[in-house]
Amino acid sequence: MPVVASRPAKRPNLNPVAALLLLIALAIGGCESRSGGLIALNGDRLETGGKVLLVNYWAEWCAPCREEIPELNDFYREHGEQVLVLGINFDQPPVEEVQRQADKFGIAFPLLAAAPKGRWGQAVPQVLPSTFIIDRSGQWQRTLVGPQTATSLQEAIRPYLEQ
Repeated sequence: MPVVASRPAKRPNLNPVAALLLLIALAIGGCESRSGGLIALNGDRLETGGKVLLVNYWAEWCAPCREEIPELNDFYREHGEQVLVLGINFDQPPVEEVQRQADKFGIAFPLLAAAPKGRWGQAVPQVLPSTFIIDRSGQWQRTLVGPQTATSLQEAIRPYLEQ
């Protein structure tokens, strides 16, 4: 049998800057998925650990959403230690437009910069307003459809606060 010389495998030439950027991207993405961090409209990372989440989908054109916003604001102010209310603009316009709409409606709770697609195993709701209840361990528990009051929100999250 003839002996065939083989060449060593060619290593890809990775630019050091590209390698560093790749490592940073992997670290940020990996940390975010492990820690459960979400990014607010203003770019801040939201700490969700140990809190029940109320994730509310709203839109400027949705009259029941506009009715519900003051109730969500009151609930957020009263229960912010245990429950984090988060808003997601259903239409996903540019950040500046979301902020303009939020200011117009007086939204006091944090807004997410983008819808976290599939994060809780749920599709984007097709009826507004809709609010996901996410338990302290980050698991979807139920969806509230239609405008809520501070009282109905309190009743809906009670079982998840006791866990």
